[in-house]
Amino acid sequence: MEQNYARAFRIVRAAVGLRQAELAERMPITASQLSLIEAGKRQPSLRVVDALAKAIGMPAALITLLASTPEDVDLNKDVSDLARALLRVLVSAKEEPQRSLAFDKD
Repeated sequence: MEQNYARAFRIVRAAVGLRQAELAERMPITASQLSLIEAGKRQPSLRVVDALAKAIGMPAALITLLASTPEDVDLNKDVSDLARALLRVLVSAKEEPQRSLAFDKD
């Protein structure tokens, strides 16, 4: 099972609007190491995937889902679309102030 972390890292970085150097500053890797990962020349360790998740405040599972191919999850292309939609929701939620839910009292 070969996951495409290069694609996942590029998608996540673009979604949060950071340059490679800016994202690398938030992680325990250099910008050149991040560049190699995004170019598909290096596979990130679990520690680096977790560091990316922490740096952007998103679940590491989402990054792994973005890196998955349809064959990895035994589903069709909809999984990739779902992962991207979830990423958009998480990014937009960070940009809007948190609101509490109002419940009707009987």
